[in-house]
Amino acid sequence: MNAAEIDGALVIDKPAGWTSHDVVAKMRGILKTRRIGHTGTLDPFATGVLVICVNRATRLVQFLTGHEKEYLATIRLGWRTETGDLTGGVVGDSVDPRHLTRAEVEAALGRFRGRISQIPPMYSAKKLAGKRLYELAREGKEVARNPVEVEITGLDLLSLRSSDDQPPALDLEVRVSCSAGTYIRTLAEDIGNRLGVGGHLTELRRIRAGKCRIEESLTLDELADTVRSGRLEAIVKAPADALDLPVQSISEAETTLIIHGRPLPCPPADEAGWSPGELIALCDPSGKLIAVARYDAVRRTLAPCVVLAS
Repeated sequence: MNAAEIDGALVIDKPAGWTSHDVVAKMRGILKTRRIGHTGTLDPFATGVLVICVNRATRLVQFLTGHEKEYLATIRLGWRTETGDLTGGVVGDSVDPRHLTRAEVEAALGRFRGRISQIPPMYSAKKLAGKRLYELAREGKEVARNPVEVEITGLDLLSLRSSDDQPPALDLEVRVSCSAGTYIRTLAEDIGNRLGVGGHLTELRRIRAGKCRIEESLTLDELADTVRSGRLEAIVKAPADALDLPVQSISEAETTLIIHGRPLPCPPADEAGWSPGELIALCDPSGKLIAVARYDAVRRTLAPCVVLAS
């Protein structure tokens, strides 16, 4: 089976130095198809899970971008940078952070678990009045940004390493589980500020996006080898397997209704176990994804948002 016949998702291990768009461009050449879309950007210096949708599955990108993410990150305490990461110039004076104890660091991390507010960094792709913030930052401009609410569902300290280099530093390796839209660079800065020594991000590796994990990812070279050997079908995730959504099996008659854009009647919320407005993956008895629908608790229906079956 060639790439033009594949509808599904591929989990790619993005290399350092590449943008997410670079990966998409490379994959278009490997797969010989232009219908490719990624489900969430990673900064060029970052590595790890980048979920790529191919052909008809590109219609699912809008649902995959909102899945929870998990990262391994290294935060260097001691000074701040212009960008909040290792790519930016130093801002202000450095502070020796080596007096901080593990207990003090753990206490600071505890203040960032749960729902928190973040100010989007100037060096980000967020738009303001039609212009990317990083474009304004490169022009030397800094503008007011509204805070956004995100959720940190997990923030664990894995290691604490001091450095006697000049300037001295303290590196925190952490595992972060968070809602979509969380800025890990901002989290690193805020943790540094909370500890009174400043901080920035030096390493970032995404190890999970929704149900897609780093263990199942391929490098671009491995993908190219797989395509050359004719084994592409074996490593493509079916659309239903890529989505981190509740699944509802539907009959042949219900599939016909969905294909024609008709809503399906369903039980009330207390029986269905769904929240009002929740997205539901509708699959046939074999597990093939037919559509993504939204639960209407008032009308007690599942209304199709995107239909993949024809």
